[in-house]
Amino acid sequence: MPANHAVRRRWAAASVAAAAAVAAVVAISVSNGASASEVALPPVHGGFDYQIGGAYTPPKGVDIVSRDRKDSPADGLYNICYVNAFQVQPGERDQWPDDLLLRDANGDLVIDEDWNEPLLDIRTAKKRERVADKVNGWIDGCADKGFDAVEPDNYDSYERSQKLLTTTHAREFIALLSKHAHAQGLAIAQKNTAALLPDRKAAGLDFAVVEECGEYDECEQFAKAYDDHVVAVEYGEKGFAKACDGWGDRLSVVLRDRDVSTDDSEDYVRETC
Repeated sequence: MPANHAVRRRWAAASVAAAAAVAAVVAISVSNGASASEVALPPVHGGFDYQIGGAYTPPKGVDIVSRDRKDSPADGLYNICYVNAFQVQPGERDQWPDDLLLRDANGDLVIDEDWNEPLLDIRTAKKRERVADKVNGWIDGCADKGFDAVEPDNYDSYERSQKLLTTTHAREFIALLSKHAHAQGLAIAQKNTAALLPDRKAAGLDFAVVEECGEYDECEQFAKAYDDHVVAVEYGEKGFAKACDGWGDRLSVVLRDRDVSTDDSEDYVRETC
């Protein structure tokens, strides 16, 4: 994970009105070659909780929750399934073929040093297809569990690739995931990466999960691109205040601690606008 986006990692029933909003189905025309799919988008300005660090009972007022793919969705809410799509989770390196791990000219692994995560090699169409096969298996698991959407993380890994990966590689890879997610009836989120907002339709992306858009003055860009279908996480009081002041009446904004702790942790922080 990049330093400029500090943490991107990782059952109460909703109100009748929120449930109706969640159930609203929006037709998405997929421009990456997939047939048109009908997927449900998260309700605009719904209460949000970011639980990728571990699942717990959502607080009152939550309509949307994001959880790791290994967890189960929350009953009665709009559920987003987190997958680390462009990098390898710590402890999972041996689950990937060696030739799908990105290496530099010296043969050394290219590592996201902040999180000790090797980058995946998506430079060729064949490798993108092989990586997508594995990630799409996780997406199938999200669908089987009953999630409504998927959140593929590290879309911006090209920024940490020593210039070995490009924006084109990233867009073409996530388009494979979008096509598959739509076929499974899942919406798919753009995670951060404001620089690739102009590519969102070609990439088949439906809404956004954004970290620190208040801190980095990106909320307006994402709100405009996705017609306010944006869930925003802040990790600092300053960014949270800016997001709330400018966008708290339009976007789903939450303040979380940087480790995205569970509610039984002494480090747990959660506030809303």
